[in-house]
Amino acid sequence: MTPTPAALSHAEDLADFVAASPSSYHAAEEVARRLEAAGFVRLDETAEWPTQVGGRFVVVRDGAAIAWAVPADATATTGTRIFGAHTDSPGFKLKPQPTTGHKGWLQAGVEIYGGPLLNSWLDRELRLAGRLAMADGSVVLAATDALLRLPQLAIHLDRGANNGLSLDKQFETQPVWGLGDPSDADLLAELADAAGVNAADIRGFDAVVADAAPGAVFGKDSAFFASGRLDDLASVHAGVVALAELAATPITGDVIPVLAAFDHEELGSASRSGAAGPFLEDILERIYAGLGADISEKHRAYAASWCLSSDVGHSVHPNYAAKHDPVVQPLLGSGPILKINANQRYATDAVGAAAWAEWCESAGVASQEFVSNNSVPCGSTIGPITATRLGIRTVDVGIPILSMHSARELAGVTDLHDLARVAEAFFTR
Repeated sequence: MTPTPAALSHAEDLADFVAASPSSYHAAEEVARRLEAAGFVRLDETAEWPTQVGGRFVVVRDGAAIAWAVPADATATTGTRIFGAHTDSPGFKLKPQPTTGHKGWLQAGVEIYGGPLLNSWLDRELRLAGRLAMADGSVVLAATDALLRLPQLAIHLDRGANNGLSLDKQFETQPVWGLGDPSDADLLAELADAAGVNAADIRGFDAVVADAAPGAVFGKDSAFFASGRLDDLASVHAGVVALAELAATPITGDVIPVLAAFDHEELGSASRSGAAGPFLEDILERIYAGLGADISEKHRAYAASWCLSSDVGHSVHPNYAAKHDPVVQPLLGSGPILKINANQRYATDAVGAAAWAEWCESAGVASQEFVSNNSVPCGSTIGPITATRLGIRTVDVGIPILSMHSARELAGVTDLHDLARVAEAFFTR
């Protein structure tokens, strides 16, 4: 399907969003920045919060962000519509004492984060990004331009490379970033310079490696969009776009729309800012306290709520079709996907599938189903975790992509826009 101008504009905006979000901390701040520009008020978790009714708010906790809009006629039993996603992506994280080197090369000491497709990180320009905790108690975000590279060994020195390349995770995944003696260099100074602070004042850091190339639309009829970190910034962006649309008019209706962008999904979500942690529940507790809800009313509201857990899934791959289910084979450009798994790796059930179909119909968007080949078990998402923690009815959805967990993933331009359209329908219907 040829993308509409609106779909192409959405893809271009996603490219800007990804470029502004090289780490989960940057992504959470970009969510807040965009929503503040749309009229949302940023709240501090340590402060007393204003009256909820009729307001739009956003909170950042480390690398996660939650935003919501409370209708003017909301009550203590008004349900929520939670669009859930995650801000982190597989890759590499700086180790303590990250300035290393060998044989005249400066290198970065990194630890593997999550489950990246290691070979895809070779021979790309990479950047560093994250947060710096300073001596004065402040925390600043920092991101360099292209700085590092993982150079592959030449074919002349490894004649069997095309027969199967396997990287040693300790010794063959340390990027180069300069020439010289490591004792005379400081990798953290590069981050400090980017943030405009003194490297000597850094007391702690959380920094990751990110692909430096911008997102790009390409292919016949501009069908494709390639970028780093589509898993899962494509979903975070869709949720931000949909929620920002609500700022154009007074908030009315019988649901409270919520965007929950969690960190650490690629590690299992078990953190204070992950889906298995208390962040979402903390926010919901304060929302309903602001509406005067008692325990019974809060649980009535939960029972009336829905969560869409949005994350990427696998499009059928033309070179590896046997890896997919032989019948259910979603394709790029054919619509967002409903993710189903008999073993509850996804939270979708029959009732959720029917609700998803209704939201897609309301948005005028076609949908596809995704299920794994029985011999190739799927991963999981924030969906089952959120459903388990809160008991809120949850549906797992997303967009189909190729090259999942690569340094640069491939999506369909129309699917990206369609996901945002369904998110808006989910928030309002």
